[in-house]
Amino acid sequence: MMNGSVATWSTFFLLLALLISILASYTMFNFIGNLKRTNGTFRQFWLAGGAFVFGVGMWAKHFVTLLRENEPLNFTWVMPVALMFIIFFSLMSFVMLTFQGVLKYRLVIGSSILAFGVAIMNYFSVLGPEIEGLSINIGYILLSLLLLFFGTYLSFLLSETAYRSRKFLSSLILGASVVAVQLLGNEALQIEYTDGISTWDKLSQDINLLALIVGVGALLILVSTHITWYIDKRLNQMDERYRLLVENSLDTIAILKGDRWGFVNAAGLRMFEAEMIGDFIGKSIYSFLPVKDHSIVKERLHNLVYTGSGKPIEQEWLTLNGKVLHTEIVETMTTLDNEPAIQVIIRDISERKKNEELLINSEKLYVAGQLAAGIAHEIRNPLTSLKGFLQLIASGRKNNNSYYDIMNAELDRIEDIVSELLMLSKPQVYELSYQDMRVMMRDTVTLLETQAILHNIAIEAEYGTDPLWIYGVENQVKQVFINVIKNAIEAMIDGGAIGIKLSRENDGVYVRIRDEGPGIGEDQLAKMGQPFYTTKEKGTGLGLMVSYKIVDNHQGKITVDSEIGKGTLFEIMLPFRYPETAIKKSS
Repeated sequence: MMNGSVATWSTFFLLLALLISILASYTMFNFIGNLKRTNGTFRQFWLAGGAFVFGVGMWAKHFVTLLRENEPLNFTWVMPVALMFIIFFSLMSFVMLTFQGVLKYRLVIGSSILAFGVAIMNYFSVLGPEIEGLSINIGYILLSLLLLFFGTYLSFLLSETAYRSRKFLSSLILGASVVAVQLLGNEALQIEYTDGISTWDKLSQDINLLALIVGVGALLILVSTHITWYIDKRLNQMDERYRLLVENSLDTIAILKGDRWGFVNAAGLRMFEAEMIGDFIGKSIYSFLPVKDHSIVKERLHNLVYTGSGKPIEQEWLTLNGKVLHTEIVETMTTLDNEPAIQVIIRDISERKKNEELLINSEKLYVAGQLAAGIAHEIRNPLTSLKGFLQLIASGRKNNNSYYDIMNAELDRIEDIVSELLMLSKPQVYELSYQDMRVMMRDTVTLLETQAILHNIAIEAEYGTDPLWIYGVENQVKQVFINVIKNAIEAMIDGGAIGIKLSRENDGVYVRIRDEGPGIGEDQLAKMGQPFYTTKEKGTGLGLMVSYKIVDNHQGKITVDSEIGKGTLFEIMLPFRYPETAIKKSS
Protein backbone atom coordinates (compact mmCIF):
# COMPACT_ATOMS: atom_id res chain seq x y z
CA MET A 1 0.00 0.00 0.00
CA MET A 2 1.43 3.35 -1.08
CA ASN A 3 2.05 6.01 1.50
CA GLY A 4 0.72 9.57 1.10
CA SER A 5 3.84 10.87 -0.61
CA VAL A 6 3.80 8.11 -3.21
CA ALA A 7 0.07 8.65 -3.84
CA THR A 8 0.64 12.36 -4.31
CA TRP A 9 3.43 11.73 -6.78
CA SER A 10 1.31 9.15 -8.58
CA THR A 11 -1.48 11.69 -9.09
CA PHE A 12 1.02 14.31 -10.20
CA PHE A 13 2.57 12.02 -12.81
CA LEU A 14 -0.86 10.98 -14.07
CA LEU A 15 -1.94 14.60 -14.56
CA LEU A 16 1.41 15.42 -16.16
CA ALA A 17 1.05 12.51 -18.60
CA LEU A 18 -2.50 13.63 -19.46
CA LEU A 19 -1.36 17.23 -19.98
CA ILE A 20 1.50 16.15 -22.29
CA SER A 21 -0.88 13.94 -24.31
CA ILE A 22 -3.52 16.67 -24.72
CA LEU A 23 -0.94 19.31 -25.63
CA ALA A 24 0.77 17.00 -28.16
CA SER A 25 -2.63 16.09 -29.67
CA TYR A 26 -3.69 19.75 -29.92
CA THR A 27 -0.41 20.73 -31.60
CA MET A 28 -0.75 17.77 -33.98
CA PHE A 29 -4.30 18.82 -34.96
CA ASN A 30 -3.00 22.32 -35.65
CA PHE A 31 -0.38 20.88 -37.99
CA ILE A 32 -2.65 18.60 -39.99
CA GLY A 33 -5.46 21.19 -39.96
CA ASN A 34 -3.29 23.41 -42.17
CA LEU A 35 -3.14 20.72 -44.88
CA LYS A 36 -6.37 22.14 -46.33
CA ARG A 37 -4.80 25.56 -46.77
CA THR A 38 -1.58 24.74 -48.54
CA ASN A 39 -0.06 22.29 -50.99
CA GLY A 40 3.33 21.13 -52.30
CA THR A 41 6.29 21.48 -49.94
CA PHE A 42 4.20 23.02 -47.15
CA ARG A 43 1.94 19.94 -47.08
CA GLN A 44 4.98 17.76 -46.45
CA PHE A 45 6.05 20.10 -43.64
CA TRP A 46 2.64 19.90 -41.93
CA LEU A 47 2.54 16.11 -42.25
CA ALA A 48 6.08 15.54 -40.95
CA GLY A 49 5.73 18.18 -38.22
CA GLY A 50 2.45 16.74 -36.93
CA ALA A 51 3.84 13.20 -36.86
CA PHE A 52 7.04 14.27 -35.08
CA VAL A 53 5.30 16.35 -32.40
CA PHE A 54 2.70 13.69 -31.69
CA GLY A 55 5.35 10.95 -31.59
CA VAL A 56 7.59 12.84 -29.16
CA GLY A 57 4.56 13.66 -26.98
CA MET A 58 3.45 10.02 -26.80
CA TRP A 59 7.02 8.98 -26.07
CA ALA A 60 7.41 11.43 -23.17
CA LYS A 61 3.92 10.54 -21.87
CA HIS A 62 4.86 6.87 -21.85
CA PHE A 63 7.76 7.32 -19.43
CA VAL A 64 5.81 9.70 -17.18
CA THR A 65 2.99 7.14 -16.93
CA LEU A 66 5.50 4.41 -15.99
CA LEU A 67 6.51 6.54 -13.03
CA ARG A 68 2.91 6.70 -11.91
CA GLU A 69 2.59 2.90 -12.17
CA ASN A 70 5.87 2.24 -10.30
CA GLU A 71 7.18 0.31 -13.31
CA PRO A 72 10.89 0.03 -14.14
CA LEU A 73 12.30 2.74 -16.43
CA ASN A 74 13.91 0.93 -19.32
CA PHE A 75 16.55 3.19 -20.85
CA THR A 76 17.68 0.71 -23.50
CA TRP A 77 17.68 0.30 -27.28
CA VAL A 78 13.88 0.08 -27.05
CA MET A 79 13.57 3.84 -26.49
CA PRO A 80 14.67 5.14 -29.95
CA VAL A 81 12.99 2.22 -31.73
CA ALA A 82 9.68 2.96 -29.99
CA LEU A 83 9.99 6.63 -30.94
CA MET A 84 10.60 5.76 -34.60
CA PHE A 85 7.59 3.40 -34.52
CA ILE A 86 5.14 6.02 -33.26
CA ILE A 87 6.42 8.76 -35.62
CA PHE A 88 6.18 6.43 -38.64
CA PHE A 89 2.66 5.19 -37.89
CA SER A 90 1.52 8.73 -37.09
CA LEU A 91 2.78 9.93 -40.46
CA MET A 92 1.02 7.09 -42.30
CA SER A 93 -2.18 7.85 -40.43
CA PHE A 94 -2.10 11.55 -41.31
CA VAL A 95 -1.39 10.74 -44.97
CA MET A 96 -4.61 8.71 -45.02
CA LEU A 97 -6.51 11.80 -43.84
CA THR A 98 -5.42 13.73 -46.95
CA PHE A 99 -7.29 11.34 -49.27
CA GLN A 100 -10.58 13.20 -48.87
CA GLY A 101 -12.90 12.38 -51.74
CA VAL A 102 -10.50 9.68 -52.96
CA LEU A 103 -10.54 7.04 -50.20
CA LYS A 104 -13.99 6.18 -48.88
CA TYR A 105 -13.04 4.94 -45.40
CA ARG A 106 -10.00 7.17 -44.88
CA LEU A 107 -10.98 8.10 -41.28
CA VAL A 108 -11.39 4.46 -40.29
CA ILE A 109 -8.09 3.47 -41.90
CA GLY A 110 -6.24 6.48 -40.47
CA SER A 111 -7.62 5.83 -36.97
CA SER A 112 -6.67 2.16 -37.18
CA ILE A 113 -3.08 2.97 -38.21
CA LEU A 114 -2.60 5.56 -35.44
CA ALA A 115 -4.19 3.28 -32.79
CA PHE A 116 -1.92 0.44 -33.92
CA GLY A 117 1.15 2.70 -33.65
CA VAL A 118 0.29 3.86 -30.12
CA ALA A 119 -0.43 0.28 -29.03
CA ILE A 120 2.84 -0.99 -30.51
CA MET A 121 4.79 1.68 -28.62
CA ASN A 122 3.07 0.82 -25.32
CA TYR A 123 3.48 -2.94 -25.56
CA PHE A 124 6.81 -2.99 -27.40
CA SER A 125 8.54 -0.96 -24.67
CA VAL A 126 8.23 -3.83 -22.16
CA LEU A 127 10.69 -5.90 -24.20
CA GLY A 128 13.70 -3.87 -23.09
CA PRO A 129 14.87 -5.54 -19.89
CA GLU A 130 15.09 -9.26 -19.26
CA ILE A 131 11.70 -10.76 -18.31
CA GLU A 132 11.48 -13.46 -15.65
CA GLY A 133 7.70 -13.95 -15.67
CA LEU A 134 4.80 -12.72 -17.82
CA SER A 135 1.04 -12.98 -17.40
CA ILE A 136 -1.35 -11.60 -20.07
CA ASN A 137 -5.00 -10.58 -19.67
CA ILE A 138 -6.44 -10.75 -23.21
CA GLY A 139 -9.67 -9.01 -22.15
CA TYR A 140 -7.83 -5.90 -20.96
CA ILE A 141 -5.71 -5.83 -24.12
CA LEU A 142 -8.78 -6.01 -26.40
CA LEU A 143 -10.58 -3.40 -24.31
CA SER A 144 -7.59 -1.05 -24.51
CA LEU A 145 -7.35 -1.46 -28.29
CA LEU A 146 -11.09 -0.82 -28.79
CA LEU A 147 -10.94 2.21 -26.52
CA LEU A 148 -7.92 3.55 -28.40
CA PHE A 149 -9.53 3.01 -31.83
CA PHE A 150 -12.85 4.67 -30.95
CA GLY A 151 -11.11 7.52 -29.16
CA THR A 152 -8.85 8.12 -32.17
CA TYR A 153 -11.73 7.85 -34.66
CA LEU A 154 -13.96 10.26 -32.69
CA SER A 155 -11.15 12.79 -32.32
CA PHE A 156 -10.40 12.68 -36.08
CA LEU A 157 -14.09 13.01 -36.87
CA LEU A 158 -14.47 16.11 -34.69
CA SER A 159 -11.25 17.67 -36.01
CA GLU A 160 -12.61 17.68 -39.60
CA THR A 161 -14.37 20.99 -38.87
CA ALA A 162 -12.54 24.28 -38.51
CA TYR A 163 -14.14 25.20 -35.17
CA ARG A 164 -11.54 25.82 -32.44
CA SER A 165 -13.81 24.41 -29.72
CA ARG A 166 -13.98 21.07 -31.54
CA LYS A 167 -10.20 21.05 -31.90
CA PHE A 168 -9.86 21.34 -28.11
CA LEU A 169 -12.44 18.56 -27.64
CA SER A 170 -10.64 16.33 -30.16
CA SER A 171 -7.35 16.87 -28.34
CA LEU A 172 -8.95 16.05 -24.98
CA ILE A 173 -10.52 12.82 -26.29
CA LEU A 174 -7.34 11.63 -28.01
CA GLY A 175 -5.08 12.60 -25.08
CA ALA A 176 -7.31 10.87 -22.52
CA SER A 177 -7.61 7.78 -24.76
CA VAL A 178 -3.87 7.19 -25.10
CA VAL A 179 -3.32 7.63 -21.33
CA ALA A 180 -6.22 5.29 -20.50
CA VAL A 181 -4.87 2.70 -22.94
CA GLN A 182 -1.49 2.70 -21.24
CA LEU A 183 -3.13 2.31 -17.82
CA LEU A 184 -5.19 -0.62 -19.11
CA GLY A 185 -2.10 -2.07 -20.76
CA ASN A 186 -0.24 -2.03 -17.47
CA GLU A 187 -3.11 -4.02 -15.97
CA ALA A 188 -3.18 -6.40 -18.94
CA LEU A 189 0.51 -7.31 -18.64
CA GLN A 190 1.82 -8.50 -15.29
CA ILE A 191 5.59 -8.69 -15.76
CA GLU A 192 8.35 -9.79 -13.43
CA TYR A 193 11.73 -8.47 -14.52
CA THR A 194 15.04 -10.12 -13.71
CA ASP A 195 16.17 -6.83 -12.18
CA GLY A 196 13.83 -6.43 -9.22
CA ILE A 197 14.58 -2.81 -8.52
CA SER A 198 11.38 -0.75 -8.36
CA THR A 199 10.88 2.47 -10.17
CA TRP A 200 11.17 4.53 -7.01
CA ASP A 201 14.44 2.86 -6.09
CA LYS A 202 15.77 3.29 -9.63
CA LEU A 203 14.46 6.82 -10.01
CA SER A 204 17.31 8.25 -7.96
CA GLN A 205 19.77 6.57 -10.33
CA ASP A 206 18.15 7.80 -13.55
CA ILE A 207 16.52 11.04 -12.45
CA ASN A 208 18.74 13.16 -14.69
CA LEU A 209 17.96 11.12 -17.80
CA LEU A 210 14.24 11.14 -16.99
CA ALA A 211 14.26 14.88 -16.48
CA LEU A 212 16.04 15.28 -19.81
CA ILE A 213 13.44 13.11 -21.64
CA VAL A 214 10.45 14.89 -20.15
CA GLY A 215 12.06 18.33 -20.48
CA VAL A 216 13.09 17.90 -24.11
CA GLY A 217 9.69 16.41 -25.01
CA ALA A 218 7.80 19.20 -23.27
CA LEU A 219 10.06 21.84 -24.83
CA LEU A 220 9.57 20.45 -28.33
CA ILE A 221 5.81 20.37 -27.87
CA LEU A 222 5.69 23.91 -26.47
CA VAL A 223 7.89 25.29 -29.24
CA SER A 224 5.83 23.46 -31.88
CA THR A 225 2.62 24.78 -30.30
CA HIS A 226 3.95 28.34 -30.43
CA ILE A 227 5.11 27.93 -34.04
CA THR A 228 1.77 26.52 -35.19
CA TRP A 229 -0.08 29.24 -33.27
CA TYR A 230 1.97 31.93 -35.01
CA ILE A 231 1.64 30.34 -38.47
CA ASP A 232 -2.07 29.76 -37.90
CA LYS A 233 -2.48 33.43 -36.99
CA ARG A 234 -0.66 34.55 -40.14
CA LEU A 235 -2.65 32.16 -42.31
CA ASN A 236 -5.88 33.45 -40.79
CA GLN A 237 -4.85 36.99 -41.68
CA MET A 238 -4.05 35.89 -45.24
CA ASP A 239 -7.37 34.03 -45.44
CA GLU A 240 -9.20 37.15 -44.32
CA ARG A 241 -7.46 39.33 -46.91
CA TYR A 242 -8.15 36.76 -49.59
CA ARG A 243 -11.79 36.52 -48.52
CA LEU A 244 -12.23 40.30 -48.71
CA LEU A 245 -10.50 40.37 -52.10
CA VAL A 246 -12.77 37.64 -53.45
CA GLU A 247 -15.99 39.04 -51.98
CA ASN A 248 -15.31 42.61 -53.16
CA SER A 249 -14.16 41.62 -56.63
CA LEU A 250 -16.16 42.98 -59.56
CA ASP A 251 -15.42 39.77 -61.48
CA THR A 252 -17.00 36.41 -60.77
CA ILE A 253 -14.62 34.16 -58.84
CA ALA A 254 -15.83 30.59 -58.53
CA ILE A 255 -14.47 27.12 -57.77
CA LEU A 256 -15.67 24.03 -59.62
CA LYS A 257 -15.68 20.55 -58.08
CA GLY A 258 -15.77 18.35 -61.13
CA ASP A 259 -18.48 19.88 -63.30
CA ARG A 260 -20.41 21.45 -60.40
CA TRP A 261 -20.20 24.79 -58.64
CA GLY A 262 -18.42 24.48 -55.28
CA PHE A 263 -18.11 28.19 -54.50
CA VAL A 264 -19.28 31.45 -56.10
CA ASN A 265 -18.65 34.98 -54.81
CA ALA A 266 -21.22 37.78 -54.56
CA ALA A 267 -20.28 39.20 -57.97
CA GLY A 268 -21.09 35.81 -59.52
CA LEU A 269 -24.57 35.83 -57.99
CA ARG A 270 -25.21 39.27 -59.48
CA MET A 271 -23.77 38.36 -62.87
CA PHE A 272 -25.89 35.21 -63.21
CA GLU A 273 -29.00 36.91 -61.76
CA ALA A 274 -29.20 34.54 -58.78
CA GLU A 275 -31.04 35.48 -55.58
CA MET A 276 -29.25 33.09 -53.20
CA ILE A 277 -26.18 30.88 -53.06
CA GLY A 278 -28.37 27.78 -53.21
CA ASP A 279 -29.15 28.61 -56.85
CA PHE A 280 -25.51 27.76 -57.63
CA ILE A 281 -23.81 25.41 -55.19
CA GLY A 282 -23.95 21.78 -56.28
CA LYS A 283 -25.50 22.51 -59.68
CA SER A 284 -23.88 21.50 -62.96
CA ILE A 285 -22.08 24.26 -64.85
CA TYR A 286 -23.50 22.90 -68.11
CA SER A 287 -26.95 24.20 -67.19
CA PHE A 288 -25.38 27.67 -67.46
CA LEU A 289 -23.67 27.01 -70.81
CA PRO A 290 -25.08 26.94 -74.37
CA VAL A 291 -25.54 23.38 -75.63
CA LYS A 292 -23.12 24.00 -78.52
CA ASP A 293 -20.28 24.63 -76.03
CA HIS A 294 -20.78 21.56 -73.79
CA SER A 295 -18.30 19.26 -75.54
CA ILE A 296 -15.71 22.03 -75.96
CA VAL A 297 -15.83 23.04 -72.28
CA LYS A 298 -15.73 19.39 -71.15
CA GLU A 299 -12.59 18.74 -73.19
CA ARG A 300 -10.99 21.99 -72.02
CA LEU A 301 -11.57 21.21 -68.33
CA HIS A 302 -10.26 17.67 -68.84
CA ASN A 303 -7.03 18.98 -70.41
CA LEU A 304 -6.64 21.53 -67.60
CA VAL A 305 -5.74 18.69 -65.22
CA TYR A 306 -2.56 18.15 -67.25
CA THR A 307 -1.75 21.75 -68.24
CA GLY A 308 -2.48 23.27 -64.80
CA SER A 309 -3.74 26.60 -66.15
CA GLY A 310 -5.18 28.11 -69.26
CA LYS A 311 -5.01 31.39 -71.19
CA PRO A 312 -7.88 33.91 -71.10
CA ILE A 313 -10.56 32.84 -73.56
CA GLU A 314 -14.00 34.08 -74.51
CA GLN A 315 -16.96 32.02 -73.33
CA GLU A 316 -20.71 32.49 -73.53
CA TRP A 317 -22.84 31.80 -70.42
CA LEU A 318 -26.57 31.74 -69.71
CA THR A 319 -28.01 33.44 -66.63
CA LEU A 320 -30.79 31.88 -64.56
CA ASN A 321 -33.23 34.06 -66.54
CA GLY A 322 -31.89 32.86 -69.90
CA LYS A 323 -29.91 36.01 -70.73
CA VAL A 324 -26.77 35.44 -72.83
CA LEU A 325 -23.53 36.71 -71.27
CA HIS A 326 -20.37 37.32 -73.28
CA THR A 327 -17.46 36.75 -70.92
CA GLU A 328 -13.72 36.33 -70.73
CA ILE A 329 -12.65 33.43 -68.51
CA VAL A 330 -9.41 32.22 -66.90
CA GLU A 331 -9.21 28.65 -65.52
CA THR A 332 -6.57 27.32 -63.11
CA MET A 333 -6.19 24.21 -60.97
CA THR A 334 -6.64 24.57 -57.19
CA THR A 335 -8.03 22.60 -54.22
CA LEU A 336 -11.29 22.80 -52.29
CA ASP A 337 -11.82 20.79 -49.09
CA ASN A 338 -8.49 19.08 -49.80
CA GLU A 339 -9.75 17.85 -53.18
CA PRO A 340 -8.59 18.83 -56.69
CA ALA A 341 -10.76 21.64 -58.05
CA ILE A 342 -10.79 24.31 -60.78
CA GLN A 343 -10.82 28.02 -60.04
CA VAL A 344 -12.44 30.23 -62.66
CA ILE A 345 -12.41 34.01 -62.96
CA ILE A 346 -15.20 35.28 -65.21
CA ARG A 347 -15.34 38.86 -66.52
CA ASP A 348 -18.46 40.18 -68.22
CA ILE A 349 -17.47 41.69 -71.58
CA SER A 350 -20.99 42.01 -73.01
CA GLU A 351 -20.71 45.82 -73.25
CA ARG A 352 -17.30 45.54 -74.86
CA LYS A 353 -18.66 43.07 -77.42
CA LYS A 354 -21.50 45.45 -78.25
CA ASN A 355 -19.06 48.31 -78.73
CA GLU A 356 -16.84 46.10 -80.91
CA GLU A 357 -19.82 45.15 -83.08
CA LEU A 358 -20.81 48.80 -83.44
CA LEU A 359 -17.24 49.68 -84.39
CA ILE A 360 -17.02 46.82 -86.90
CA ASN A 361 -20.35 47.79 -88.47
CA SER A 362 -19.22 51.39 -88.62
CA GLU A 363 -15.99 50.37 -90.34
CA LYS A 364 -17.93 48.17 -92.76
CA LEU A 365 -20.21 51.07 -93.66
CA TYR A 366 -17.20 53.34 -94.07
CA VAL A 367 -15.42 50.83 -96.34
CA ALA A 368 -18.63 50.16 -98.26
CA GLY A 369 -19.11 53.92 -98.74
CA GLN A 370 -15.51 54.31 -99.97
CA LEU A 371 -15.91 51.34 -102.29
CA ALA A 372 -19.23 52.62 -103.67
CA ALA A 373 -17.78 56.08 -104.22
CA GLY A 374 -14.75 54.61 -106.00
CA ILE A 375 -16.89 52.37 -108.21
CA ALA A 376 -19.18 55.27 -109.09
CA HIS A 377 -16.21 57.47 -109.94
CA GLU A 378 -14.40 54.82 -112.01
CA ILE A 379 -17.47 53.72 -113.98
CA ARG A 380 -19.01 57.19 -114.41
CA ASN A 381 -16.15 58.39 -116.61
CA PRO A 382 -16.51 55.68 -119.30
CA LEU A 383 -20.30 55.87 -119.02
CA THR A 384 -20.17 59.62 -119.68
CA SER A 385 -18.10 58.98 -122.78
CA LEU A 386 -20.50 56.27 -123.96
CA LYS A 387 -23.51 58.54 -123.41
CA GLY A 388 -21.85 61.38 -125.35
CA PHE A 389 -20.98 59.21 -128.35
CA LEU A 390 -24.47 57.70 -128.40
CA GLN A 391 -25.93 61.20 -128.57
CA LEU A 392 -23.60 62.07 -131.44
CA ILE A 393 -24.64 58.93 -133.29
CA ALA A 394 -28.35 59.65 -132.57
CA SER A 395 -27.97 63.19 -133.95
CA GLY A 396 -27.12 61.63 -137.31
CA ARG A 397 -23.55 62.85 -137.52
CA LYS A 398 -21.59 60.77 -139.88
CA ASN A 399 -19.10 59.33 -138.92
CA ASN A 400 -16.81 58.05 -137.68
CA ASN A 401 -15.78 54.51 -137.04
CA SER A 402 -13.51 55.87 -134.33
CA TYR A 403 -16.64 56.38 -132.24
CA TYR A 404 -17.14 52.66 -132.08
CA ASP A 405 -13.49 51.99 -131.27
CA ILE A 406 -13.55 54.46 -128.38
CA MET A 407 -16.89 53.07 -127.13
CA ASN A 408 -15.50 49.51 -127.20
CA ALA A 409 -12.43 50.66 -125.29
CA GLU A 410 -14.62 52.27 -122.60
CA LEU A 411 -16.76 49.13 -122.33
CA ASP A 412 -13.57 47.06 -121.94
CA ARG A 413 -12.49 49.41 -119.16
CA ILE A 414 -15.82 48.89 -117.36
CA GLU A 415 -15.50 45.12 -117.82
CA ASP A 416 -11.95 45.17 -116.35
CA ILE A 417 -13.16 47.09 -113.30
CA VAL A 418 -16.04 44.66 -112.73
CA SER A 419 -13.76 41.61 -113.18
CA GLU A 420 -11.26 42.91 -110.65
CA LEU A 421 -14.05 43.67 -108.19
CA LEU A 422 -15.32 40.10 -108.53
CA MET A 423 -11.90 38.87 -107.44
CA LEU A 424 -12.49 40.61 -104.11
CA SER A 425 -15.77 38.82 -103.45
CA LYS A 426 -16.07 35.40 -101.79
CA PRO A 427 -13.31 33.02 -102.89
CA GLN A 428 -14.37 31.00 -105.90
CA VAL A 429 -13.79 27.26 -106.21
CA TYR A 430 -10.47 26.92 -108.00
CA GLU A 431 -8.40 23.93 -108.93
CA LEU A 432 -5.31 23.92 -106.73
CA SER A 433 -2.13 22.21 -107.85
CA TYR A 434 1.54 21.97 -106.96
CA GLN A 435 3.56 24.51 -108.92
CA ASP A 436 7.21 25.43 -109.13
CA MET A 437 7.44 29.17 -108.47
CA ARG A 438 10.50 29.40 -110.74
CA VAL A 439 8.53 28.17 -113.75
CA MET A 440 5.70 30.67 -113.15
CA MET A 441 8.15 33.55 -112.77
CA ARG A 442 10.00 32.58 -115.97
CA ASP A 443 6.69 32.60 -117.86
CA THR A 444 5.83 36.01 -116.41
CA VAL A 445 9.23 37.49 -117.27
CA THR A 446 8.96 36.14 -120.82
CA LEU A 447 5.52 37.77 -121.14
CA LEU A 448 6.64 41.20 -119.91
CA GLU A 449 10.20 41.28 -121.22
CA THR A 450 9.21 42.93 -124.51
CA GLN A 451 7.28 45.68 -122.69
CA ALA A 452 10.28 46.23 -120.42
CA ILE A 453 12.68 46.56 -123.36
CA LEU A 454 10.39 49.19 -124.95
CA HIS A 455 10.74 51.22 -121.72
CA ASN A 456 14.53 50.74 -121.71
CA ILE A 457 14.32 48.44 -118.69
CA ALA A 458 16.31 45.27 -118.07
CA ILE A 459 14.81 42.44 -116.00
CA GLU A 460 17.49 40.61 -114.01
CA ALA A 461 16.19 37.41 -112.39
CA GLU A 462 17.84 34.89 -110.03
CA TYR A 463 15.76 31.70 -109.93
CA GLY A 464 18.00 29.47 -107.83
CA THR A 465 18.76 25.79 -108.43
CA ASP A 466 16.21 23.98 -106.27
CA PRO A 467 12.48 23.69 -107.03
CA LEU A 468 10.33 26.18 -105.11
CA TRP A 469 7.05 24.32 -104.69
CA ILE A 470 3.80 25.97 -103.71
CA TYR A 471 0.20 24.73 -103.66
CA GLY A 472 -2.17 27.15 -105.37
CA VAL A 473 -3.84 28.49 -108.51
CA GLU A 474 -1.28 29.06 -111.25
CA ASN A 475 -3.06 31.87 -113.12
CA GLN A 476 -3.77 33.80 -109.94
CA VAL A 477 -0.17 33.67 -108.74
CA LYS A 478 1.03 34.75 -112.19
CA GLN A 479 -1.46 37.62 -112.02
CA VAL A 480 0.23 38.83 -108.81
CA PHE A 481 3.66 38.77 -110.50
CA ILE A 482 2.30 40.57 -113.56
CA ASN A 483 0.65 43.30 -111.47
CA VAL A 484 3.80 44.00 -109.42
CA ILE A 485 6.26 43.90 -112.36
CA LYS A 486 3.99 46.04 -114.59
CA ASN A 487 3.73 48.62 -111.80
CA ALA A 488 7.53 48.63 -111.56
CA ILE A 489 7.88 49.09 -115.35
CA GLU A 490 5.36 51.96 -115.41
CA ALA A 491 7.05 53.65 -112.42
CA MET A 492 10.53 53.63 -114.05
CA ILE A 493 9.98 56.35 -116.67
CA ASP A 494 13.72 56.88 -117.07
CA GLY A 495 14.55 53.20 -117.56
CA GLY A 496 16.81 51.11 -115.36
CA ALA A 497 16.78 47.57 -114.03
CA ILE A 498 14.26 45.40 -112.19
CA GLY A 499 15.86 42.82 -109.94
CA ILE A 500 13.97 39.59 -109.18
CA LYS A 501 15.23 37.01 -106.70
CA LEU A 502 13.53 33.75 -105.69
CA SER A 503 14.58 31.75 -102.64
CA ARG A 504 13.34 29.35 -99.98
CA GLU A 505 13.67 30.35 -96.34
CA ASN A 506 12.46 27.86 -93.70
CA ASP A 507 8.89 26.93 -94.73
CA GLY A 508 8.33 29.87 -97.08
CA VAL A 509 9.06 30.68 -100.71
CA TYR A 510 10.12 34.32 -101.11
CA VAL A 511 9.92 36.43 -104.25
CA ARG A 512 11.66 39.81 -104.00
CA ILE A 513 11.07 42.32 -106.82
CA ARG A 514 13.13 45.51 -106.64
CA ASP A 515 12.78 48.47 -109.01
CA GLU A 516 14.74 51.70 -109.48
CA GLY A 517 11.74 54.00 -109.63
CA PRO A 518 11.09 57.22 -107.71
CA GLY A 519 10.02 55.35 -104.57
CA ILE A 520 6.90 55.63 -102.45
CA GLY A 521 6.40 57.87 -99.40
CA GLU A 522 5.45 56.48 -96.00
CA ASP A 523 1.96 58.01 -96.16
CA GLN A 524 1.40 56.31 -99.52
CA LEU A 525 2.79 52.98 -98.27
CA ALA A 526 0.19 52.98 -95.48
CA LYS A 527 -2.60 53.14 -98.10
CA MET A 528 -1.09 50.48 -100.35
CA GLY A 529 -3.68 47.88 -101.32
CA GLN A 530 -6.72 50.03 -100.55
CA PRO A 531 -9.46 50.09 -103.22
CA PHE A 532 -9.08 52.79 -105.90
CA TYR A 533 -5.93 54.20 -104.34
CA THR A 534 -3.26 54.66 -107.01
CA THR A 535 -0.40 56.97 -107.87
CA LYS A 536 -0.84 56.38 -111.60
CA GLU A 537 -2.85 58.80 -113.71
CA LYS A 538 -5.08 56.18 -115.31
CA GLY A 539 -4.88 53.47 -112.67
CA THR A 540 -7.86 52.06 -110.76
CA GLY A 541 -5.93 50.98 -107.64
CA LEU A 542 -7.57 47.56 -107.88
CA GLY A 543 -4.55 45.70 -109.27
CA LEU A 544 -2.60 45.71 -106.01
CA MET A 545 -5.76 45.16 -103.98
CA VAL A 546 -6.48 42.03 -106.01
CA SER A 547 -2.85 40.92 -105.56
CA TYR A 548 -3.10 41.28 -101.79
CA LYS A 549 -6.33 39.27 -101.83
CA ILE A 550 -4.82 36.47 -103.94
CA VAL A 551 -1.73 36.16 -101.71
CA ASP A 552 -3.90 36.20 -98.59
CA ASN A 553 -6.07 33.39 -100.03
CA HIS A 554 -2.86 31.37 -100.50
CA GLN A 555 -1.92 31.88 -96.79
CA GLY A 556 0.91 34.19 -97.78
CA LYS A 557 1.77 37.84 -97.25
CA ILE A 558 3.09 40.89 -99.11
CA THR A 559 5.42 43.43 -97.55
CA VAL A 560 6.62 46.64 -99.22
CA ASP A 561 9.73 48.65 -98.43
CA SER A 562 10.53 51.84 -100.28
CA GLU A 563 12.88 54.81 -100.17
CA ILE A 564 12.24 58.05 -102.04
CA GLY A 565 14.66 58.45 -104.94
CA LYS A 566 16.08 54.91 -104.67
CA GLY A 567 13.23 52.55 -105.52
CA THR A 568 10.80 50.06 -104.06
CA LEU A 569 11.09 46.45 -102.88
CA PHE A 570 8.07 44.11 -103.00
CA GLU A 571 8.48 40.92 -100.99
CA ILE A 572 5.93 38.16 -101.67
CA MET A 573 5.90 35.09 -99.41
CA LEU A 574 3.91 31.91 -100.08
CA PRO A 575 4.08 28.69 -98.01
CA PHE A 576 6.39 25.95 -99.33
CA ARG A 577 4.39 22.80 -100.10
CA TYR A 578 6.26 19.70 -101.17
CA PRO A 579 4.34 17.68 -103.82
CA GLU A 580 2.74 14.48 -102.50
CA THR A 581 3.95 12.50 -105.50
CA ALA A 582 7.53 13.47 -104.73
CA ILE A 583 7.08 12.46 -101.08
CA LYS A 584 5.82 9.01 -102.12
CA LYS A 585 8.73 8.49 -104.52
CA SER A 586 11.32 9.48 -101.90
CA SER A 587 9.77 7.15 -99.30
